[in-house]
Amino acid sequence: MRAKLGKVDCIVEVHDARIPLSGRNPLFKEYLGIKPHLLILNKMDLADLSHQKRVITHLEKHEDGKVIYTDCIRDENIKQIVPAITEEIESNPRFNRAEALEISIMVTGIPNVGKSSLVNALRRLHLRKGKASKVGGEPGITRSMLCKIQVSENPLIYLLDTPGVLSPRIESLETGMKLALCGTILDHLVGEDIMADYLLYTLNEHTQHRYVEQYELDEPCSNIATLLKKIALQLGKTQRVKAITGIGNVNITVPNYSAAAFDFIRSFRKGELGTVTLD
Repeated sequence: MRAKLGKVDCIVEVHDARIPLSGRNPLFKEYLGIKPHLLILNKMDLADLSHQKRVITHLEKHEDGKVIYTDCIRDENIKQIVPAITEEIESNPRFNRAEALEISIMVTGIPNVGKSSLVNALRRLHLRKGKASKVGGEPGITRSMLCKIQVSENPLIYLLDTPGVLSPRIESLETGMKLALCGTILDHLVGEDIMADYLLYTLNEHTQHRYVEQYELDEPCSNIATLLKKIALQLGKTQRVKAITGIGNVNITVPNYSAAAFDFIRSFRKGELGTVTLD
């Protein structure tokens, strides 16, 4: 990415709006910050935007770049991006690329924040063309620097879609859990049961109790085992295990807590448990 900076006019850094602070890789600013910068908080449809003004003020003050929201679904949000890019570039001289007619953009971000989805949304809106980048619901879909992808005709804009790059050091356990809940780290590396426990704590802290209705509970609860048992039974997720007793081994049916934890986390990521900003 650093090697290609000489041919790039602007850095478009994509982040998950649910983790606008925790989901930032400080290495991007250190190594790529010499270029005009546009920060896009994606997945705004999943975030609680009621207190985001403070976050935007913080980001614009400390990152020296414009901040806009998108969700890669509604065209009115995607339409903001090209004018913002041209504005950032026009306010900064292009030096050795002054003679170039086209605009060249590098799209960066941590894994699974919707970089490729954003590229495809721009192509759909401005060129009426299909997907150019593979997308998926887990980190690591984009694995290499791609060739130039055209996303606009007027102005003529090409961009490079890059692999998600996570900081080699996560500053705290809490930050790591936020990253995991938003799918930037593979679930099995953290553990679905641990993630589900932290998710329940977070929902209760934010007084976001939509899970009560989702899983037909009587009231909010703080015990993850109680919740997972209810989810497993409701979804029919059970398993047969062998139990050792004083009269011999017997097979019993127990709730599948792992499957229940997976459903709980997936429902959060899809927005079915309400909008939450983790930072």
